[in-house]
Amino acid sequence: MVVEISLRVNKTVHDVVVDNRRTLLDALREDTGNTGPKKGCDHGQCGACTVLLDGRRVLSCLTLAVAASGAEITTVEGIAADGELAPIQRAFVELDGYQCGFCTPGQICSAVAVLAEHAAGWPSAVTADVSPDRHSELTAAEVRERMSGNLCRCGAYPAIVRAVLAQ
Repeated sequence: MVVEISLRVNKTVHDVVVDNRRTLLDALREDTGNTGPKKGCDHGQCGACTVLLDGRRVLSCLTLAVAASGAEITTVEGIAADGELAPIQRAFVELDGYQCGFCTPGQICSAVAVLAEHAAGWPSAVTADVSPDRHSELTAAEVRERMSGNLCRCGAYPAIVRAVLAQ
C-alpha cells in the first residue's frame, strides 16, 4: 500500500509518497537526499544507520518510514549548526574518532544520544549506582556499553570513546 507521509528531517519537512513497508533509512537516503545514515547490514546489527527520532536513537534500517511520520528526525547532517561542526563532531575529528568514516554518522548520532541519556540520569548495564538521585561521571566503561550497538570495522573504538568523553 502506498501512503503519503511527512518526514521532518533536520528541521526541513519532506512530503513523500512511500510504500508502507519502506524503511526510514531508504526514505531518508532516496526520498530526502540525506545520505549520512548508511546501509551497513540492513539487519539492525551494525548501527551505521543510527538517527535520532524525537531525540532518541533508532536504527533507521529497522524503523518503518510511516512510523516516523510527523516526528523530528535528526541525522548527522542536522547535528551541526550554521555550517559549524558541533562539539561532538569536532571531537571526532580532533581525536581521530574515525578511520574510513563509514560508521561515523551513526557513531556521532549515538554519541549525542549517549550524552543526553547520561545527563538525564538513565543508567546503563554497567552503572554502579542506579539510585534516582545519583549523578556520576561518564566513564570509559559507560561509553563503551552505551555505544555497543555501533560497530567500527576499522577498530577506532579507543578514539571514539575519547571523543565522547571529551564532551
